[in-house]
Amino acid sequence: MVKHIVMWKLKPEHMEENAQAIKEALENLNGKIPGLRKLTVNRCYNGYDLVLESELDTREDCASYGDHPLHQEALKIVRPAITERVACDYEAED
Repeated sequence: MVKHIVMWKLKPEHMEENAQAIKEALENLNGKIPGLRKLTVNRCYNGYDLVLESELDTREDCASYGDHPLHQEALKIVRPAITERVACDYEAED
């Protein structure tokens, strides 16, 4: 299994509305992308504003998830609302 973690800093204008829109857009991907086991988005309090935690079956599924049309559509909501992004992918035990 692969864990895919992303943290974002959001632009201050409309932060709460954007945080909710991002959460809804990304969590809506659950059950719609092959290899994506689970995806959650939550608020942070450690210097970043949002964190995405996801689990995928394989490294290949992680790469495919990034290019999937539904994910690309969700990024149209994410990208305009953020100022910074950091990500980490790693293999974990099931």
